[in-house]
Amino acid sequence: MLPLLNLVSDKLRALPLVVLYITDGCNSRCVTCDIWKLPRRNMSMELVDQLAAEFPALGVKQVILSGGEAMQHPRWQEIAAKFRAVGTKVMLLTNGLFLKKQAQQVIDFVDALTVSLDGGTAQTYQAIRGVDAFDVILEGVSLIAAGGVPITTRTTVQRRNFRELPLIIDAAKAAGVGKISFLAVDTSNHEAFGPRFNDGSSIPLISVPDYALTADDLPAFAAILERLERDYAADFASGRMAESPQKLRRLYDYFAAPFEQATFVPPRCNAPHISTVIEVDGTIRPCFFLPASGKLGAEGLKAGINAAEAVDLRRAYRSGERSECARCVCPLYRGPRSLLGIS
Repeated sequence: MLPLLNLVSDKLRALPLVVLYITDGCNSRCVTCDIWKLPRRNMSMELVDQLAAEFPALGVKQVILSGGEAMQHPRWQEIAAKFRAVGTKVMLLTNGLFLKKQAQQVIDFVDALTVSLDGGTAQTYQAIRGVDAFDVILEGVSLIAAGGVPITTRTTVQRRNFRELPLIIDAAKAAGVGKISFLAVDTSNHEAFGPRFNDGSSIPLISVPDYALTADDLPAFAAILERLERDYAADFASGRMAESPQKLRRLYDYFAAPFEQATFVPPRCNAPHISTVIEVDGTIRPCFFLPASGKLGAEGLKAGINAAEAVDLRRAYRSGERSECARCVCPLYRGPRSLLGIS
């Protein structure tokens, strides 16, 4: 019952989900993210041990190993094993570059896998991710799918790849992927993805990223979404497509709203009330897109997530005071039935 109390208070009694940046290094060179340009640090095993010891009391059901690129941490398998040993399921969020080489380790240490797949062809993938890895990623996905690990592909939809959405679906299905998900590329957040908008000051260097869809792209994008609903009806019905056609149409609204050709309604989200993000040095965020609210200290994780600044941030987003939430591309919402473990 403790997770339900989170929904009626800005103080957290339980923490069902933790997103853990175990490294801030990355071996992709994405055009939409500058994290790979930052100095690389790995989370210490001392911090991992502290978190593993605290997770049971907080009711942590799932931890997402992320980064940077989580598989660049030289001891990521050991980290996964420590969390599984205390009853926490482990999901690995990865760019997939090491999947083929470490397929058996993923099968042995991970409960679920999410792989970024930002192109339907090798050329488009390389143009977006900065590395020539499309085929090797799909080969790794196929190996791990054959090993029984549930796999989701996550595509960040942007100008360079929106025309390839059908090709992306076909490639994912051929590799044995169980779920296929699409999110819009973020075009406005200054907290996530590294210092991609400014030079350290508060003044943005760019106002409309060149990876956002233009007004001229919108008719073609609308036609592609209609094609997906028609040609992949069985995949929507089976749940293989993670978002419904209605939710995918929100992608159109997101890109069309700046041109006043649609209205983007802020998503329903309670991520800061059911989860937290912990960075490689113990910095705590209420979610990926909101600013840091403190740092994990000797007093422990429960105290960290309930520090005054963290509580204030949860109150502010819930009351509509955080501008970041108005254009959020990655909503996370869990209702009471979900928090009780009822499907």
